[in-house]
Amino acid sequence: MTPAIWQAMAAALDDEASDIRMPALPGHGTDTTRPRNSLAAWAEALAPALPRDAILIGWSLGALLALELARVRPQQVARLVLIGSTPRFVASPDWPHGLDEKTVQGFIEGHARDPAATLRRFLALQTLGEDARNHLLRKLSETVCTPRDGQAHQTLADGLHILATTDLRASLAAIGQPVCLIHGNGDALMPPAAARWLADALPRARLHMLAHRGHALPVSACDECVAAIRAHLRADFD
Repeated sequence: MTPAIWQAMAAALDDEASDIRMPALPGHGTDTTRPRNSLAAWAEALAPALPRDAILIGWSLGALLALELARVRPQQVARLVLIGSTPRFVASPDWPHGLDEKTVQGFIEGHARDPAATLRRFLALQTLGEDARNHLLRKLSETVCTPRDGQAHQTLADGLHILATTDLRASLAAIGQPVCLIHGNGDALMPPAAARWLADALPRARLHMLAHRGHALPVSACDECVAAIRAHLRADFD
């Protein structure tokens, strides 16, 4: 997605902060610079856009990036809001709270054959668990990166690689910032059990599980997310 996915939420939170920034993920904006396709490289590319003591909000892959930034740059991140998040996207024998490895590999191989069809499938999965799926799918499609000399397709491939290879479980104990977890109980991409596991593993986390919601919470549940974020900003974690 482009930063347009955040416009409604940013407008609703305008009275909470004097400096709201919506930096594009690598390859998702006008900057054509392409870092290595690793979580660490993408986090390093985003770091210059962060002010000191930032309240960092990340969704999906962005939530993984937010966790990484909080870990490696604790002086820049004061609090975290993680929407539709997981420490590990792919299931394994010791991690049942992810997508099946064959399903993820199918996304990667499908993207190599037909990027547009793979993107449509990925967006459709984000709408599962929601009532107004067709409306939501149209809204999501409006914020998708558009192909620009193949860059958008390569960006999706890089993002899928990062999702398939990232595992942050071992590093969570080092993240001491207060964390607000917001998750849909019908999320088909990041199982709700992953959010519950995160809530237990992070030293200072609180979970807001939203009923009858899927993965696309910045669009489908903007008001509910804003309410949870406002509560998080006022919460005392000490």
